[in-house]
Amino acid sequence: MNVLHFVNAFFSDSAHWHGYDGIPGRLLEHVQYTLMALGLAAAIGLPVGLLTGHTGRGGNAVAFVATAARALPSFGLLVLIAVAVGIGLLPVMIPLVVLAIPPILVTTYEAVRSVDPSPVDAARGMGMHETGILFRVELPVALPLVLSGLRSAAIQVVSTATIAAYVSLGGLGRYIIDGLYQRDYEKVVGGATLVALMALVTLAVFWAAGRLAVSPGVRRR
Repeated sequence: MNVLHFVNAFFSDSAHWHGYDGIPGRLLEHVQYTLMALGLAAAIGLPVGLLTGHTGRGGNAVAFVATAARALPSFGLLVLIAVAVGIGLLPVMIPLVVLAIPPILVTTYEAVRSVDPSPVDAARGMGMHETGILFRVELPVALPLVLSGLRSAAIQVVSTATIAAYVSLGGLGRYIIDGLYQRDYEKVVGGATLVALMALVTLAVFWAAGRLAVSPGVRRR
C-alpha cells in the first residue's frame, strides 16, 4: 500500500470525523496548543525585540539567548519537565514557547535595526517621543520582517505541538503516537498529513495578514 492509499483510507473513514478522537476535535486541540504557545512567545519576544532593536542595546544578549534556546531539544525538555512537575499542559507549553521565542526575538530585533535611520532622525528632530518613533516610524517599516519571524515561529510550533500526545494530551499528535503504538499506519499517515496541511494553512494566514497589515509602499520595497 502506498501513502496515497493510506491518506484516502484515513479521510474516507467516517469514524475519524466523529467523537472525541475525531478530526475536528483533534484539530481544535492542536490549534489551541499552537495559539497558546505562539501568544506566550510573542508576548515575550516582541517587546524585547522591539526595545533592543530601537535602542541598539542588548544585541549580543539577544543572539546568546536565541542560540541557547535553539540548542535545547524540545522533546528532551518535555520529558524533563514532565518528570519534574507531572503530566499536564505546562510540560508541553514550556518547550513550545522556548522553541518559538528565538525566531520572533531575533527577527524583530533585526527588523527594527534595519530601518533606514533618516526618517528616524527626522522624527526625533521634530521632537517625536521615542515611543512614537518606534510605533509610528520604525514598526510600520519593519512589519514585514516581524511577521516573517512570527510565521517561522508558528510553523515550528504547529509541527512540534504533536509532542503533546507524549504526555497524554490531545492534538493531531494523538493520531501519530496512537497509530505507531497500534501499528495502524493509516492513522499515522493521516495525522502527519493533517499536520502538514495545518502548516500550509498557517503560511496562507500569515500571507493574508501581511497583505492586510503592511502598507502597499512597504510591500513594494
